[in-house]
Amino acid sequence: MSTVTLERMHTDVARMLREAPEAIGLDDNLMDWGLDSMRLLDLFMAWNADGLNVDVMEVVEETSLNGWWRIIQERQAQ
Repeated sequence: MSTVTLERMHTDVARMLREAPEAIGLDDNLMDWGLDSMRLLDLFMAWNADGLNVDVMEVVEETSLNGWWRIIQERQAQ
């Protein structure tokens, strides 16, 4: 079972972008905050190491934390 939560994802993204989590909205476009494909890959590699088991290509079309979380929830329900 994954230990990755939406809250952890929010915190990890904020840390990577050197922002306070409360500054980044769950529906914000993370690319507008400066998240690039390499950082996205790094995040998902770390989360997968903690049991997430989601290919970054499954979420690449989404640009928000809520979008990622929706896909992750659907994937985990399978």
